[in-house]
Amino acid sequence: MEGLTKIDDLGHPRVVIVGGGFAGLELAKALRDAPVQVVLIDKQNYHTFQPLLYQIATASLEADSIVSPFRKILGKQDNFYFRLAEVLAVDTAGQVVETTIGKLRYDYLVLATGATSNFFGDQRMQRNAFTLKTVEDAIELRNTVLYNFEQALQLGDEEQLNSLLDFVIVGGGPTGVELAGALSELRQHIFPNDYRELDFKEMDIHLIQSGPVLLKGMSANASQHALESLREFGVQVWLDCRVKSYDGYTVTLSNGEKLITRTLIWAAGVTGAPIAGLSKDCMMPGNRYCVNEFSRVQGYDNIFAIGDIAAMKTEEYPEGHPMLAQPALQQGHLLGMNLARIIAGQKPEPFEYDDKGSMATIGRNHAVADIKIFGKEFHWEGFTAWFAWSFIHVASLISFRNRLMVFLNWTWSYISQDKGRRYIIGKPRPSITEEEAGEKAIV
Repeated sequence: MEGLTKIDDLGHPRVVIVGGGFAGLELAKALRDAPVQVVLIDKQNYHTFQPLLYQIATASLEADSIVSPFRKILGKQDNFYFRLAEVLAVDTAGQVVETTIGKLRYDYLVLATGATSNFFGDQRMQRNAFTLKTVEDAIELRNTVLYNFEQALQLGDEEQLNSLLDFVIVGGGPTGVELAGALSELRQHIFPNDYRELDFKEMDIHLIQSGPVLLKGMSANASQHALESLREFGVQVWLDCRVKSYDGYTVTLSNGEKLITRTLIWAAGVTGAPIAGLSKDCMMPGNRYCVNEFSRVQGYDNIFAIGDIAAMKTEEYPEGHPMLAQPALQQGHLLGMNLARIIAGQKPEPFEYDDKGSMATIGRNHAVADIKIFGKEFHWEGFTAWFAWSFIHVASLISFRNRLMVFLNWTWSYISQDKGRRYIIGKPRPSITEEEAGEKAIV
């Protein structure tokens, strides 16, 4: 039944982890000394530090600055095994996961598959918009941005020119705010030197937010400061506004306005990435698994879910904990301890989320931070928040090499106001004309 290359039976319970994001990786590390065999399955052979993907897309960092191979991170862990594959389904009765390279038996199964972009059923939007969930997404977006500027040098038509120079970002959460701020820095400090023939007064950056505030979930001060900073940087922020449609060229807003762009970046929400085979009864709205305080999936004794895919309902979080790195890390760590307790015949401990706060950077020397330390809340803005954001993100990177690379790159960029990763590697996404967009819409 194994069929999944060859994984020796160590005579210990086998814990199969699906997904090597923050939650899955932290769980694997927490099981280092447990009497179990740990098998991690992921579609990529590396862990990605997703909060910095937007910096890959805006030429601030190289991709290898924020990724680290699983075998390097956990290679010295004797009970750890990794397989590069995609899990297709789970046979809960037979305790088997079915993957693209065969089947694998499990004693305990942990689903840490994370989340994917939520287009709310709009297939045309999904086809035409850019997302920022993977390294490939970030590189494709960077390639396209740079290629669009190269194309713009050849155009004389004003509308066609604006379609290449203008950007629309949908979603006013941390990703949308940080991306808008980074693009405004490029417009101010980098692109005018690279593309001297272009008039960058024609480059518009639009941030569309369906609600009344940016950075929902953060303090009112943080939201207001982010709004004021972005507007100061020349970003056009649309509040209480939705995108009704996008055909690859024309953006139609809920207020009747129309924007022209070939680059719409979707950061408007996420949905869980479940796996076939589990009962529909354990699913919550948003495609998340309903789990109890021990991260156990409803209706199953030996199947657990952690991170973005898990919805642990509490009085404070009736829809589950926020889909952020901190809950994922904490759930992964505790589940590792609890699995060791369960195997030893001891009672597991319930999960209690320690909210350490949240933060977002808006641009050079500008950020907002709501920090919780020893039960007290601190609200920082401007340079102090930006420095704290930079320090915490560098410290949170997986390997020393990643920390060093990011620190050196950021230091040089700060001194020189330069972003040196402005190269096109691979193919950008083909852009379309107004006529082609109309033809696709009719089809």
